[in-house]
Amino acid sequence: MSHWSADNATKAYLRTIKMGKRGKEPDVAEFISALAGGNNARLMVEVCGSTSGPTTIGLVAAAQQTGGKVICILPGPKEVQTSRSEMSRYLNRVEFVTGDPITLLTGDYKDADFVTVDCNINGHKSIFKAVKKDRTHVEDGPFVVGYNAQNMVPSCSELGGHFLPIGEGLLVCDKVHKDNGMRGFGSALGGKRSKWIVKVDKCTGEEHVFRVTCP
Repeated sequence: MSHWSADNATKAYLRTIKMGKRGKEPDVAEFISALAGGNNARLMVEVCGSTSGPTTIGLVAAAQQTGGKVICILPGPKEVQTSRSEMSRYLNRVEFVTGDPITLLTGDYKDADFVTVDCNINGHKSIFKAVKKDRTHVEDGPFVVGYNAQNMVPSCSELGGHFLPIGEGLLVCDKVHKDNGMRGFGSALGGKRSKWIVKVDKCTGEEHVFRVTCP
């Protein structure tokens, strides 16, 4: 991944809105899509708990923007068949595979620059740790984003991540950088420190997420 592209982030976000259904709350798929697109991710890998879903659509939208590809690691052949049927329009950008996620992420897909993990699956913490440990020798490691992560707040410091109250919870883990160890996702979005603020509209109940940067 190269520098942050606000244009790619915006376009990936809008693509996801057009491709999926807009909910009342901030959409996990749209956020992930903007993050992947803005960081110009080319090889995106998703570890799914069941079949592909909105997050997959978000990654496909980002891949369409960056010219990249999405790999979905699924539990078994049944999920592959269902996912291929549901995502038939986007098979030029997404590939479905089965196998042990850790083995695949540290082997065939060791060059992935954006990884998402369904935190409802068993062993999700091990996947986070394996990906980050395997990338300590490379120039610029991947973003690792966990969704359905509302029960992972206590693990944030352990995994070197940031919890965001979007949907069922997002855990965005810091990137691995060769020169200075872990690099936060805030700095990767423009070289500045940042924090996320969530505001709730008292009239509609909608949540609005803002990123505030500082020197």
